[in-house]
Amino acid sequence: MLKDALMDGSKKYRYMLMRQWGENKRNFVNFIMLNPSTADDKIDDRTIESCIRLAKNWGFDGFYATNLFALRATNPNKLKTTTEPIGKENDRFIEKYAKLCKLVVVAWGNDGVLQNRGKIVLEKLNKIITPHCLKKNKTGQPSHPLYIKGDMKPIKF
Repeated sequence: MLKDALMDGSKKYRYMLMRQWGENKRNFVNFIMLNPSTADDKIDDRTIESCIRLAKNWGFDGFYATNLFALRATNPNKLKTTTEPIGKENDRFIEKYAKLCKLVVVAWGNDGVLQNRGKIVLEKLNKIITPHCLKKNKTGQPSHPLYIKGDMKPIKF
């Protein structure tokens, strides 16, 4: 499996993570989640393992992961206490990788309301692609992939 990640110089922010197992780079899905955790260009975390499983089950050759917030944190509460959790170049990379993929799955969970990021990013995405999700939470936010069954199919968001 090919693995790559795009981070800032300090590795405090991760703008993109890529996993590829198939031949066709045009047959990718983009998962847009809340924020990156520990996964990088070598290591997968549980969320990335879930994304791999889902993307393979859907017949894709790989995926890009981008996030509402580029700050790497194992606890989302850190997003509330950090001065700049979004990352200066994050929106540019969200749009870039969404445009490259056949399918875009928004999957940030209930914390997408932080700094109104879910709404802001959706407004930008709706101009360039049709966002999908795994399912909607009770709050109307798109479910995170970690606890989603492998046979779940994406639906329009």
